[in-house]
Amino acid sequence: MKSKRAVVRWGLLGIFIMLGFIQGMAQTVIKGTVVDAVSKTPLQYVSIVFKGGRGTVTDSLGQFTLRSNGSISIIVASYVGYLNVQKTIVPGKEQTIDFELETDPKAINNVTVSTNKRAKYRNKNNPAVDLIRRVIDNKPLNRPEKYDYVEYDQYEKLEVSLSSVPEKLANNRMLRKYQFLFENRDTTKLKGKTLLPVYLEEKLTQKYYRKRPEKTKSIVRGEKRVNYGEYIDNDGVSQYLNRLIMDVDIYDDNIPLFTYQFLSPIADLSPTFYMFYIRDTITDETGKKLIKMYFTPRNTNDLLFRGNMYITLDGNYAVQKLDMFLSKNVNLNFVRELHIDLDFEQNPDGRYHLSKSNVMAEAAATKGASGGFFGERTVSFKNYRINEARPDTTYDGPALVKQNEKVDKLPDSFWQQNRHDTLTGTESKIYSNIDSLEKMPSFRRTMAIAMFLFSGYTSVGGGWLEVGPAAAFYGFNPIEGFKLRLGGRTTPKLSKRIYFEGYGAYGFKDEKFKYFIGTTYSLNNKSIYTFPLKYVRASYQHDTKIPGQELQFVQEDNFFLSFKRGNNDKWIYNDIFKFEYVHELQNRLSYTLGYRNWRHTPAGSIVYNKVVNGSVVNVPSINTSEFSAQVRWAPKEQFYQGKVFRIPIINKYPIFTLRFTAGVKGLFKSEYNYQNINLRIEKRVFMSQFGYSDMVVEGGYTFGTAPYQLLTVHRANQTYAYQLNSYNLMNFQEFVSDHYATLLVDHHFNGLIFNRIPLLRKLKLRELLSMKIIYGGIRDQNNPDKNPDLIKFPTTLGVPTTFSLSKKPYIEGSVGIGNIFKLFRVDLVRRFNYKENPNISTWGVRARFKFDF
Repeated sequence: MKSKRAVVRWGLLGIFIMLGFIQGMAQTVIKGTVVDAVSKTPLQYVSIVFKGGRGTVTDSLGQFTLRSNGSISIIVASYVGYLNVQKTIVPGKEQTIDFELETDPKAINNVTVSTNKRAKYRNKNNPAVDLIRRVIDNKPLNRPEKYDYVEYDQYEKLEVSLSSVPEKLANNRMLRKYQFLFENRDTTKLKGKTLLPVYLEEKLTQKYYRKRPEKTKSIVRGEKRVNYGEYIDNDGVSQYLNRLIMDVDIYDDNIPLFTYQFLSPIADLSPTFYMFYIRDTITDETGKKLIKMYFTPRNTNDLLFRGNMYITLDGNYAVQKLDMFLSKNVNLNFVRELHIDLDFEQNPDGRYHLSKSNVMAEAAATKGASGGFFGERTVSFKNYRINEARPDTTYDGPALVKQNEKVDKLPDSFWQQNRHDTLTGTESKIYSNIDSLEKMPSFRRTMAIAMFLFSGYTSVGGGWLEVGPAAAFYGFNPIEGFKLRLGGRTTPKLSKRIYFEGYGAYGFKDEKFKYFIGTTYSLNNKSIYTFPLKYVRASYQHDTKIPGQELQFVQEDNFFLSFKRGNNDKWIYNDIFKFEYVHELQNRLSYTLGYRNWRHTPAGSIVYNKVVNGSVVNVPSINTSEFSAQVRWAPKEQFYQGKVFRIPIINKYPIFTLRFTAGVKGLFKSEYNYQNINLRIEKRVFMSQFGYSDMVVEGGYTFGTAPYQLLTVHRANQTYAYQLNSYNLMNFQEFVSDHYATLLVDHHFNGLIFNRIPLLRKLKLRELLSMKIIYGGIRDQNNPDKNPDLIKFPTTLGVPTTFSLSKKPYIEGSVGIGNIFKLFRVDLVRRFNYKENPNISTWGVRARFKFDF
């Protein structure tokens, strides 16, 4: 019994001694920033070490965090070309220690004698390249997909600020009402710059991954972002910003940023495009040896990074830390700076996972502009668990779900408890400031004017009616002459269920009125302009149209389309009644069911004639009724929803569209039976440093017998603008088919060639190459030359102007120069065949406006 009491006493004594030891060994946490003593600019890659112990390096902003459980009381900052600085710290506490390093006079006064000839860099027998190849070979083992199961909590924070706002603007009398915005400035995030936050969003997600069968599951636990009200599509803004600054996975060959793909420094092809140098061997906080590797582009104009990575020497050859940034000469518009910092933590099995990602970018109209935009996206990972099996039910259903319907309405207490890091004082005020701003009448008026300039619509009548679009108010063409048009539509302020739209127009040459009226009923009590759509719509239109003209993101009556080349006198008057049901699903699958009664009357040089009993008879118009069904699947599609249309945010995922149409003879005076099926597949194919290609494959087939107007009138373009989905040297209504297949390829080299030409690379121009091929024809039963019951192809002075494709395809190609003044693309287009057709051009120059990074 006595021995048992002794054991207890000694055990308690041991516990007290251990507690005292732990208390004495409390963790020391040092945070700080290192700057140049004279210029005050941050210094990156400065070594910060506990004297005689372990250390770390500063990131691209000169910031560092150093931890230790030891009792060392001195830290040392050292950097090549600067004097070493050591400071005393208090062990066992968290504290902030900043450094200002002075230049080493000896380093300045040293004279190095060398030849002007730089040693030629080679991959062969280069230990740095050999090490990188080991990292590349071990990539599959260092990715999360190596494990059978992975789960973790992910926190994302995206912030956008105005940088260096002029004081004159901030103190302007007209902006007195908005002084509360200018008072919330951040001067700590970027040395020497003042940031004015204007956007913030946060998201908490629980992530699951299963290897066999492979499946991912993301459960959104909370999301929060500023709200600018009805004038801005807040969901679209979020998608667009996250598309510009996406997640950075160093183990992917390509890193998507600013709508482009940047080659990773550890991509399979990285030794071809990067140069690598071993700088140092250091010891991290856990005592593990790391190789400090510097990398830089062979060509500084390419979409590549430069920076430092730290590689483990434990046999994993994993990246333990990475700091990188863009070269100043990179062929990228508007972006002045881009910094990426990645930190990795060790798993129980000795491998590493990404623990924090920080991407910071500053953009401006020009590199010399005083102000601009600053964006920062921080992603952190906690509670990382590997190879812990979950029930199959965990992965059931869609890959992305919300925990409940209130994830965007959670109280502040939820975010205070669950954020991976606390918001700064400036960040915490953004939500309330923007909420106050959105309620100000003056701000609403300003936004209404801005939206009118960008979208062409303006609100009247208390906001329940929008008048526009402005670009269609005036136009002209050979048939109608000068054409005036005025239209409008109701908004959700009138009703969230039912909407009305319409316009009236008048042509001063043909002296005819045109009009459109439509009504739409929302079936999900949401605006008919927001995702996901679910509505029924009925409309009637009496107006003109050019057969075979397909417009991209513009109205038929857009003023700029009034200017056309060649003969532009093939028009028709349309009378169209349409009824359709549209239903979009959350997984980006949508379908449309519709009915159309279409009567079209020829105008201009088009005349509808056919042979009856050996005599040519004029046909005043054609009438048809048809039913249609369309299925569209666009996996992981992103877009910005504008006032008139959606602006796609193109990514790497394909889009499939399948459409079936059936004409029914005898229904509401319909004259023909026919069926048409059409399949279209479009995809952007990224090719790393060789650019990307926008590819479209399309095919269609018409069953039954129908006049050429109801077949496929191939998309032509007689404007001077380069149209991506049309044939730019084909005349309107020049080719018609009842079966066809097309291939469109538009390749962007992103400066691959021009970046290597000394006189051109400073202009940052980009090369373009396009090819458009269509193969098709008309079966005898639909060919008016062989079937006298059909309406004849139109002619001009007895010369045919509409044709079917024969045994050879129609081919046109172009070479172009993009990024002219950062905004324009100009193509030299060549038509390779069917040169014998009348009134055609075999060469042409086309231009296109495009805002892009």
